[in-house]
Amino acid sequence: MCHKDFFRKNHLNQHLRTHTKEKPFSCDVCHKGFSQKCNLNVHLQIHTNEKPFSCDVCHKDFSDRRNLNRHLRTHTNEKPFSCDLCHKGFSDQSNLKVHLQIHTNEKPFSCNVCHKDFLQKNNLNRHLRSHTNEKPFSCDVCHKGFSRKNNLNQHLRTHTNEKPFSCDVCHKSFSQKSSLNRHLRTHTNEKPFSCDVCHKSFSDKSHLNRHLRTHTNEKPFSCDTCHKGFSRKSFNRHLRTHTNEKPFSCDVCLKGFSLKGDLFRHLRTHTNEKPFSCDVCHKGFSDHSSFNRHLRMHRNEKPFFCVVCHKSFSQKSHLNHHLRTHTNEKPFSCDVCHRGFSDKSSFKRHLRTHTNEKPFFCDVCHRGFSRKSHLNRHLRTHTNEKPFSCDVCHKSFSQKSHLNPHLRTHTNEKPFSCDVCHRGFSEKSNFNRHLRTHTNEKPFSCDVCQKAFAQKGYLNDHLRTHTIEKPFSCVICHKDFVQKSHLNRHLRTHTNEKPFSCDLCHKVFSHKDNLNRHLRTHTNEKPFSCDFCNKGFSDQCNLNVHLRIHTNKKPFSCDICHKDFFRKSHLNWHLRTHTNEKPFACDVCHKVFSQKGNLNRHLRTHTNDKPFSCDLCHKDFSDLSNLNVHLRTHTNEKPFSCDVCHKGFSQKGNLNKHFRNHTNEKFFCCEV
Repeated sequence: MCHKDFFRKNHLNQHLRTHTKEKPFSCDVCHKGFSQKCNLNVHLQIHTNEKPFSCDVCHKDFSDRRNLNRHLRTHTNEKPFSCDLCHKGFSDQSNLKVHLQIHTNEKPFSCNVCHKDFLQKNNLNRHLRSHTNEKPFSCDVCHKGFSRKNNLNQHLRTHTNEKPFSCDVCHKSFSQKSSLNRHLRTHTNEKPFSCDVCHKSFSDKSHLNRHLRTHTNEKPFSCDTCHKGFSRKSFNRHLRTHTNEKPFSCDVCLKGFSLKGDLFRHLRTHTNEKPFSCDVCHKGFSDHSSFNRHLRMHRNEKPFFCVVCHKSFSQKSHLNHHLRTHTNEKPFSCDVCHRGFSDKSSFKRHLRTHTNEKPFFCDVCHRGFSRKSHLNRHLRTHTNEKPFSCDVCHKSFSQKSHLNPHLRTHTNEKPFSCDVCHRGFSEKSNFNRHLRTHTNEKPFSCDVCQKAFAQKGYLNDHLRTHTIEKPFSCVICHKDFVQKSHLNRHLRTHTNEKPFSCDLCHKVFSHKDNLNRHLRTHTNEKPFSCDFCNKGFSDQCNLNVHLRIHTNKKPFSCDICHKDFFRKSHLNWHLRTHTNEKPFACDVCHKVFSQKGNLNRHLRTHTNDKPFSCDLCHKDFSDLSNLNVHLRTHTNEKPFSCDVCHKGFSQKGNLNKHFRNHTNEKFFCCEV
């Protein structure tokens, strides 16, 4: 038939059975047939669990002498069988034979059902079980069935926690030889699997197979529920999204996972193990995918492209998420409020708003967070770490989201534009808040008094009026504050820190909003206008105070004399008339003042500084109020009118003096 020659007659007889498919030796237990008696004897040891051959090095037992010999070569690293074409070495003859078929592309074993070809007979046998769903290998502990013996052996190690394969470099142990081989490539950076289309290399065969489907767009497995197409491995994972099956459980916290890889990554949150380290910044990572994503940040590599707008992405998940902005697809729906989401992570985060689940805890203060990113940001408040730095002014930030808006202060870029009034914004959050001024939308409501607010921050501030909660305390004077931002501003009164500087006059400010208001004194910009008298204001709070003049609303009342005030600051000043408190002192003459503004005006008497100038006659003034009074000499404006005789005055003090003529009021009495 094939004209192959043999030394012995019995060897020829055995060989002839490969042509005739004759299997005269049958197992009495499972009735499986064999072409040779020795193969039957080896098979019988599976049923008896007899393993008469033992390794002298690691004492592992084997049912077959040949298996022991192959195993011994794992200790000696002996590879006596070499490929004549590529000179690769192998520890046993069968592996060499299989390898040679890679060069010849020979696949002699074919499936009768789907006609797929295989290099090895055992690969065909395993494949046939995918059609019959046969699982002849069963676990004695949990009775789970497996189609392959090696899968059963791997599974058994989950019960025994046995990890017999150890890395010689970092001494990490693995339960599977294949896992060790993959791990070794992280040390050698070896990528032996190459794509024939684009020549990209991979360290793992499965990664190459997944990559090849990006060229062929092959998705051979279809879901009966949603009819979506998948590769084999992705298909099994996808099915669990319908069944919600989570077969992999954490022994520490009992959390369930649908994927084995997710369980392994989760276990590292308990051990804090980070086996993947960046050679550039030495940052450690608990999983390989995060490590690869991080490397692309250094290389600025964005291999994933959108076919619609040609935008590039560093991660496939980001591309998938982006594609839904074109299709407006929202495949993830909340069963509680029926809100749709375009990506799985946003959907999971949203679910926690209903369950109030906060699975991420701070080890320092034990505060819980619903997102890992929020925990990471919070941890920087303890370490004061600011890893994001501006290339222009070198200012550092604890969050990337804070750095991006800051960069726009240098470029003056305002990418968010209002369709109603065409005003531009540098930050998305400010843009969203602005839109609510047009729609009058107030989506944040108080559960106590049902008052609605346009911003979440305003609601949080308001809630503390019910609880009188002031969780932020100054370590210097122990004053408590409702908001962290208020505490930060207050701390600058102790440190006299003024980090915000005007580029025009170089005046410095302790608060960013004070700088913004100051800048409008240069531009004379008054974007906030009164609906009653059309008077313009440089900031919203001044407009709010002005509106109280029209409504005569004075919400701030003195507890001692019950006098009402338009502004909280005016009430604070007034209270000092009762306490005679004068907290602001002059460093030159030590005179004290009840108001900071009065101290600033007084300091100009020492420096003779007159920063306010009249545009008409160029006369200089040390105080803005004096300039305003002076301007009325040019405009002849008399805004203060007598209610009795309607006479007008340019100054409030002159009106008060005039008013005494009607009341005959005399404040000053001669004591002589």
